[in-house]
Amino acid sequence: MNKRAELLRAIVEHLQEHGVADLSLAPLAQRLGTSKRMLLYYFEGRGALLSEALAASRPNVTEIFDDVQDREGLRSAVEALWHAITKGNQHRSIRMLLQVLSLATTQPETYGSFAVTAVHAMTEPIASAFERVGFPPGEAAARATLVVSGLRGLCQDLLVTDDRDRVETAAERLLDSATG
Repeated sequence: MNKRAELLRAIVEHLQEHGVADLSLAPLAQRLGTSKRMLLYYFEGRGALLSEALAASRPNVTEIFDDVQDREGLRSAVEALWHAITKGNQHRSIRMLLQVLSLATTQPETYGSFAVTAVHAMTEPIASAFERVGFPPGEAAARATLVVSGLRGLCQDLLVTDDRDRVETAAERLLDSATG
């Protein structure tokens, strides 16, 4: 199990640095100092490998939002998510996620299911938190979508422009709108 976990960590690091668009198992194995056969042994194929790498690199949104019981806690959780994906331990992963989401629009047969899973893995725990603080289910889902899609768009803006002051101000406005 340690070898598999080590490989998964190395795969995530590689994909965060090099992207997912040209993912091919043989060159990936060579770069990681292993064989394609070993990657297939541990991950069964390109799709399973990519799915596990994306899951391993995704922020643990459930953990961030699990204890939310009031609007103040909700606001703090959304701020914690923003911090994690822009400055914290998830800031490198967001590039990989953005690439997969983009590829899903032009290659849905290859990346669509990964993208849908990534969206739901983030929106569902956040929607549950909105419901716990009193929003009806439909409104909770809409606000969770606003948080996830809004922060993701702001991350992309920040990666492209590096205009941190403007993007941080926009993030504050988004947080106010979504949680108010």
